[in-house]
Amino acid sequence: MRETLHAAATELGLELSDTQLDQLLAYLALLQKWNKVYNLTAVRDPAQMLSHHLIDSLSIIAPLQKHGAPARLMDVGAGGGLPGVVIAICCPNTDVTCVDAVAKKATFIQQVAAELKLPNLHGVHSRVEQLTTEPFGVITSRAFASLVDFTNLTRQLLVEGAVWMAMKGQHPADEIAALPADVDVFHVEQLAVPGLDAQRCIVWMRPR
Repeated sequence: MRETLHAAATELGLELSDTQLDQLLAYLALLQKWNKVYNLTAVRDPAQMLSHHLIDSLSIIAPLQKHGAPARLMDVGAGGGLPGVVIAICCPNTDVTCVDAVAKKATFIQQVAAELKLPNLHGVHSRVEQLTTEPFGVITSRAFASLVDFTNLTRQLLVEGAVWMAMKGQHPADEIAALPADVDVFHVEQLAVPGLDAQRCIVWMRPR
């Protein structure tokens, strides 16, 4: 599993330290363990969790770093921490807040932060529209909501010059067409995820 993860990271252009690889695998083990009780993800098979969750989330790290990893990032509807935990491990200088409306999911993130000693990772139990916090440089989501809902619910939490980074499957033309005029889609970035035969893209947006 470690070799598969290391090979995938290299293919994605990432230079991860041994510590980071250890943390990613330890996170996966925690996800498997908690999933038995808390149902954090529908994917149960360890190999599938590696490809569909961990490596899938790793695919956005290089684009995020190229954009300029922000001081503060929020993962909305974080669930079991994808991609938030992966970002926190790979971008240690970015403070990552994972927000979920389900208490047990936010508790799991806090547990991951404690066990993996990630001071830059926080789990917050809240509906995102009720969140009161310092704003963020990047707000991301993976399979959270439509682009319209995602941008509507989080706009007040963006700093000046911040962007939205939405992980999607195939190009969401209908969702993009439904966006209001004050949301600018400035790039739809196609992703190639090693070992995953599925379409993936990032929709980059900012307020006009």
